[in-house]
Amino acid sequence: MQHAQHPPFDHAPNKRQRRRPIHRTIVLLLMALFFLPIGVRAADYYLDDTRQAGWSRANWDSIGSLPVAAQHPDARVLVLSARTGGWRGVFAVHSWIVFKPTGGERWMRYDVVGWGNPIRTNGWAPDGRWRGNDPVVSTDVRGAEAETLIPKIEAAVKDYQWRNAGDYHAWPGPNSNTFVQSILRAVPEMQAALPANAIGRDFREEFYVGLTDSGTGIELNLWGFGGFKIGWIEGIELNFLSLVTGIDFRSLAIKLPGFGNIGLGVPTVEAAGNERKQ
Repeated sequence: MQHAQHPPFDHAPNKRQRRRPIHRTIVLLLMALFFLPIGVRAADYYLDDTRQAGWSRANWDSIGSLPVAAQHPDARVLVLSARTGGWRGVFAVHSWIVFKPTGGERWMRYDVVGWGNPIRTNGWAPDGRWRGNDPVVSTDVRGAEAETLIPKIEAAVKDYQWRNAGDYHAWPGPNSNTFVQSILRAVPEMQAALPANAIGRDFREEFYVGLTDSGTGIELNLWGFGGFKIGWIEGIELNFLSLVTGIDFRSLAIKLPGFGNIGLGVPTVEAAGNERKQ
């Protein structure tokens, strides 16, 4: 007696059905973590009536937060950032470093820009606005500790790799944030991290796996286009196309693309007290 032949059970449709929700979940997660914040920032930019202010008409004045250097005898080192101008401000900030030694009579400010020779010395007020946007401070070190950092910072500025005309690239780098991050990398004692929207800070010429720049965690870096970090100074960060989302443990803050660090402990220049602030 012959039994009826039945085709083998096809598991493929069920497998495809199981994969589809996973794919949708990944897409929705990427949109929520990376693209939704950028969309909100873009909407805010296009609704801002002042967005069309040109480079020459923008306000670059000091916000008046730092004292006259001669009236501030102690050594001090600050890392500052302000939202960059135009549509790039949807995504990124511009960062720079400011310092003065003990008894110094002037502040020294170092930036990198995208025209001419990139490194600029005292091109703007130490706490000046960047194309009309007020700066915030991510690191403020004072006194004896700052005094020991300054020679190392000066050496890192001198040794900056991408210092020639034509070296600058807005994305993924090297740019202004790459410059400041290179200093933080060369001087890990600063125990500092740039804001999450400092695009270019994660730029590297090669694939990297190892310690974070502060030495307090581990990092996987895909040439600045993607990666992952976890550490005490850096917190938890996920990088996708140079957009960063994550958590800052120290400041009880979240990190969002376009917005940077949002939380209870994110300082401003004015709020920096008499002790080291990060």
